[in-house]
Amino acid sequence: MPVRLLQRRPAPAPATPSRRRTLRSTALGAALLTVLVPALSACGGEAGAGTGTATLKWTSSYFPTHWDPVVSGSGAQFRELALVYASLTRTDENGTAVPDLAESWEYNDTGDEITFHLRPGLTFSDGEPVDGAAVKAAIERAKEQKNSALFGDLTSIESVTADGLDATVHLTQVDYQIPQLLGQRVLQIASPKAAADPEKLDQQPIGAGPFTVTQLVPGTKVVLKKNPEYWDAENIHIDQVELTSAPDAATVVNGLRTGVYNFADIDPSQAEAAEDAGLAVFVQPGFNASNLSLNINKAPFDNPDVVDAVRHAVNREEFVDKLTFGYGEVTDQPFPKGYVAYDPESENAYPYDPEKSRQLLADAGYDSGEITLDLVIPAEDPQAEIVQSQLAAVGITVDITIDKNWATPFFAKDLTFSLYGTTGRDSAVQTLTAHFGPDGPLNLSSPHEPAGFADAVAKVRQTPLDAPDYEASLQAATRAGLASRALVFTYSQPNLIAKSSTISDLPKNPAHIDWTGVTISGATG
Repeated sequence: MPVRLLQRRPAPAPATPSRRRTLRSTALGAALLTVLVPALSACGGEAGAGTGTATLKWTSSYFPTHWDPVVSGSGAQFRELALVYASLTRTDENGTAVPDLAESWEYNDTGDEITFHLRPGLTFSDGEPVDGAAVKAAIERAKEQKNSALFGDLTSIESVTADGLDATVHLTQVDYQIPQLLGQRVLQIASPKAAADPEKLDQQPIGAGPFTVTQLVPGTKVVLKKNPEYWDAENIHIDQVELTSAPDAATVVNGLRTGVYNFADIDPSQAEAAEDAGLAVFVQPGFNASNLSLNINKAPFDNPDVVDAVRHAVNREEFVDKLTFGYGEVTDQPFPKGYVAYDPESENAYPYDPEKSRQLLADAGYDSGEITLDLVIPAEDPQAEIVQSQLAAVGITVDITIDKNWATPFFAKDLTFSLYGTTGRDSAVQTLTAHFGPDGPLNLSSPHEPAGFADAVAKVRQTPLDAPDYEASLQAATRAGLASRALVFTYSQPNLIAKSSTISDLPKNPAHIDWTGVTISGATG
């Protein structure tokens, strides 16, 4: 059965005399980090070495390449970095921004300035204070550091001023998306003292999150312990985390069965085997969407008929049937159906029609077999083979090349054709601008931008999230973005996690892993 993310915006708040919108909450060490070199060894059971501690043994397909959140960016690995780093806001089960390091925030009357109020008495794990100055430093670093992967996400921010526990973000435009934007995906806040040496921070992460790093093997393993100074430490019931880079996918379920791990990212193809092994399969809603990325600045995609030919050559059902094992569904947008930004008016605008595709290629002056595309992917991927087969059926040849460094030419916009899958963002506007904006990191056709897109996005930014017309404005922006000829979306699926039954259920926060309240039975702590 397809899994759908039914995220709805909260019911509109009652009108008040003031236009000011406020949200208030109701509610390592200084020691040198140890770098381990020895080979990894596994120990069974849920507790660590007979100590009775609650130990999470997580093997991840998204093990961070970088532990500096500015360099790591807003990709899928943010979930692992969130073990160490907290943010101004986090996301609840409705996908709405709620307090994290900031206990409240408020806009000015014109919507071009927002002040975040930090919780009092918080410190980073090196003892530095979590205050307005730390927020200012984090945002400025994300905007200015030479190797930052986040600067394109922060174009609405002009400057930040700090006053004690307050950080005021001055905007270049009215933008009510900021609380959604400055969460775990984009602004994981590091200690300013540690971040003064970004290369060192990359190997010795210092944050104010629920755990602190005690051991790290770059690219392979990290060990963390509970941070007693975390603002919500009383609701963190895991004492230790052993995070490892996932081995070959075929061995993950066996590792879970034998106790080498008790928590793992899995592919849909592994879900049945995991359930047969007595494991719990946790379906985490997400904003995932896969697409074909086209560079319309390069032939043959500088011809609109060729682009439309590819659109009509894509059989989305085949992707779902062969790749998602009942957990996915077709999509022609960067959002799954049911999500607030999904535009029903744009659904199935380019239906599967190989005959029409062949005619469009003929209209563009191409004979069958005349177009050859190079498709560079980081590893073997059945998705690439499906694309190759579907385009071959209309007369386009696709040559597949495996290059683990494929991302470098992709982000440099040097490729003509690529496959890309995204995990989406907490701010729907950020997702749209990342795909369709002139500087969007996922826009292979930069600086191409569809006509009317900038105005549609500006209108969404100017609309408070609790306004009656927010949903319509957001869907109109999606519709404007989909006029782009740079992307052809194919299918979406949730994130799947297999875990030992001794680990309690997790909050179903879209795309996030939230350890609040999670317990591991059979261990104390």
